[in-house]
Amino acid sequence: MPEGDTLYRTAAVLRPVLSGKEIKAASAPRGGPAMHRVVGSRVSTVESQGKNLLIGFENGLMLRTHLRMWGSWHRYRPGEPWRRPLEQARVVIEVEDAVAVCFNAPVAELFDARALAIHPAMSRLGPDILVEPFDVPAVVQALRERAGELGEIGEVIMDQRVLAGIGNVYKNESLFVTSIHPYTRVADMDDAAVAKVIECARDMMRSNVSRGIRVTDADGPPHRGVRAWIHDRRGLPCRRCLTKVVGDRQGELNRHTMWCPRCQPVPAHYTPRTAGAKREAAGRPWRLGR
Repeated sequence: MPEGDTLYRTAAVLRPVLSGKEIKAASAPRGGPAMHRVVGSRVSTVESQGKNLLIGFENGLMLRTHLRMWGSWHRYRPGEPWRRPLEQARVVIEVEDAVAVCFNAPVAELFDARALAIHPAMSRLGPDILVEPFDVPAVVQALRERAGELGEIGEVIMDQRVLAGIGNVYKNESLFVTSIHPYTRVADMDDAAVAKVIECARDMMRSNVSRGIRVTDADGPPHRGVRAWIHDRRGLPCRRCLTKVVGDRQGELNRHTMWCPRCQPVPAHYTPRTAGAKREAAGRPWRLGR
């Protein structure tokens, strides 16, 4: 799923393409928002908020898209071939010198911008991790309140009602870098440890916004694509200690969660959820030979 840094970059790319431009044509090929209502109006704002992209129009309407797992925004010159077929297009916005297309987004809605403050999804979002000012102590307190006595850091840090923008990649990576197991209960962490995780995720995301690529392993060579410390590396050697990376599912959303058994001490209360995790727990962490 695209995370906050991806949406932040998407907004930065689309802003000069659309801002101030008159909409010449607009459509929703697969049904959904009545995009004809913005034709003739101009784009006033292009912003990201957490994992949402918001495009405001001078006639008072606003388009919200949420990309979930497979969605993406593309920009094209007029007449330029699209990299994806029309049947995947959710929203098409045409200005004089460009075409912006949103593909495969499960959420695309047009509404009165004045209703943003009471929008059922947007009004519940916590502070955006990439937006200044960012009050770390306040977010730490909000995490504690959401977690209660039993809430685990790997689940709570992804709750967009507390902190908007962090997804599975930065959850796994920030917890690894700070040597905290994802199933650690927030109640068992002091404020400094919780703040360290938040600040680590924020530093990674801000760095990747400026570079335009996603690399969480800062010690590795810069390159296109993902170079991760721990995310999506289950069964592979830890980049630090060569212990086999293990994983499980976590939380109500059943998210893939990975950790190094040596670098991230497993809390006593952890009980494997899936068959694979139970098999891993039955064995002993092992080192792979160089």
